[in-house]
Amino acid sequence: MKQRRRRVLGVILIAIAIALMTVNSGQSQFGAPTTSTRPSGPNITDASLPKENPPQPTPLAIVVLDTIAIKGRAPKTDYRRVQFGDGWILVGNCDTRNIILNRDLTDVTLTGCKVATGKLTDPYTGKLIDFQRGPEGSTLIQIDHVVALSNAWQTGAQLLTLQQRIAFANDPLELLAVDGNANQAKGDGDAATWLPANKAFRCQYVARQIAVKAKYSLWVTQAEKEAMQRVLRECPEQTVPGVR
Repeated sequence: MKQRRRRVLGVILIAIAIALMTVNSGQSQFGAPTTSTRPSGPNITDASLPKENPPQPTPLAIVVLDTIAIKGRAPKTDYRRVQFGDGWILVGNCDTRNIILNRDLTDVTLTGCKVATGKLTDPYTGKLIDFQRGPEGSTLIQIDHVVALSNAWQTGAQLLTLQQRIAFANDPLELLAVDGNANQAKGDGDAATWLPANKAFRCQYVARQIAVKAKYSLWVTQAEKEAMQRVLRECPEQTVPGVR
């Protein structure tokens, strides 16, 4: 009998012990908060996350013009085309001329990287020109240096290194596919002596010259600046172009 009571008492004690263990376990998981083991470090908030820089507005041409120095033309002494490199450079397997033709013409067909045919809406005259590769096509459509090379030489380019001048002569910002006759009429003129017959393009033309001169630290003459200002009065919101 005594032995039976001991067994019953033992069972009761075991049940009580299990109950106490269950209560303690429940408090640890669902009751009082437990201590966190997260590594210490700075708090990361939205304010501390890096933010993307907002796109910068394109500068107005008239504003950039005012940053360009005004000087007289330097002598043309020692100017030769070779001072800007011996013709078009190769970019990969393609020369600069064909790169610009492919950029400026529409309905282009190619032979390798060379432009075989296409159409140009000439910015200088406004007329549509059909292009076909060959001697006649090369005369019909020419690649103009918007700031003429001899003009650049007389307004600071002679102070550049040869490599800088080669880069200048092949810079897409400085180049436009245009009507050959208009290009020949321009010669080495600046904005004070020559502007495109297509008046709708004059603001863009002057803005591109300003962008080129600013990029290569060239200067303008007083007459050139005044001519540019006259053009930009008709389009005060004209911005300088980016590279294309």
